Amino acid sequence: MYTKQTTIVNRTGLHARPGLEFVNAAKKFTSVITVAKLDGEGNTVKSCSAKSIVHVVTMILNKGASVELSAEGPDEAGAVDTLVSLIEEGFGDL
Repeated sequence: MYTKQTTIVNRTGLHARPGLEFVNAAKKFTSVITVAKLDGEGNTVKSCSAKSIVHVVTMILNKGASVELSAEGPDEAGAVDTLVSLIEEGFGDL
């Protein structure tokens, strides 16, 4: 399993267009990918499959939310690194 933490930086969070871009990127990988919303102490509040737009959008990942991405499978590092990069680049909404 490969895991990284990051913070949502774009102004709209992971909703609508950015959420769909995130999910479509996740679907390109064969690994099982999970996104978890973290509280201020780094504990998981809620988690879901990074490949489900319904689940990702309903997690309410607004600007400033801390998230942890984890993946397990043959392309786990590439999956997590790609998704973390998308989040940190702000999906073009910075």
